Amino acid sequence: MALWIQAGLWGLLAGGALLIGAFLGYVFSIPKRTLTGIMAFGGGVLISALCFELVIPAYEAAGLLPVAIGFLLGGTIYSYSNYRLSKVGASRRMCAEAREEEMEREGSGTAIAVGALLDGIPESMAIGLTVVTGHVSIAAVIAIFISNIPEGISSAAGMKQSGRKPSYIFGIWGGIAVISGLASLAGYSLCHNIPMALQAGIMASAAGAILTMLANTMIPEAFKGSKDWTGLLMCIGFLIAFSISKLV
Repeated sequence: MALWIQAGLWGLLAGGALLIGAFLGYVFSIPKRTLTGIMAFGGGVLISALCFELVIPAYEAAGLLPVAIGFLLGGTIYSYSNYRLSKVGASRRMCAEAREEEMEREGSGTAIAVGALLDGIPESMAIGLTVVTGHVSIAAVIAIFISNIPEGISSAAGMKQSGRKPSYIFGIWGGIAVISGLASLAGYSLCHNIPMALQAGIMASAAGAILTMLANTMIPEAFKGSKDWTGLLMCIGFLIAFSISKLV
């Protein structure tokens, strides 16, 4: 199978976790503590993936300068985009607050979904970037898959409580899953047959955007529910992802 097709399919798989999460959130009532525990674990997995699957390979390929520029650029772009979205009501909250907001304000569920899309684009691009090496990073796919589930759960639960129809809920999250696949394909295409320094910069920018997302969204939300166990759950996630990256 062609590498560009693989990149798209792996991105679709990781993005599909949003749809799985939406189904779970629509059908079941999942406690906030469980959601935040998943976030903490997924945060550790993502940190491992961005370090060992993106930043280190980029540094080894092109040196420090392209990595530093790309990393800061990715964080800056994500932060500015997040700031602009917050001005139009795109909530970055994933847990109980997201459900309450969706019940209180018309259209906020869609805004939450737009925020999920902002998270998903750099994550999915990161998957496509790893395919450039000839094989996908399984650790990165697992990391992004795990991190996507809580967001789908919380937002779908809030949409259901506000009276949204299933076609609306699953249409939004299915569309985001498809966009995730396209973003992964774009990540592969951007880094295919371009200078190594530029390729490294793009990989580092995806890593910077993911780390910024973790600091802005996942880690604060995880601590709200998991409290003293947040750090341990992140350590476990990091260790498992690191082990997978080395064993696979």
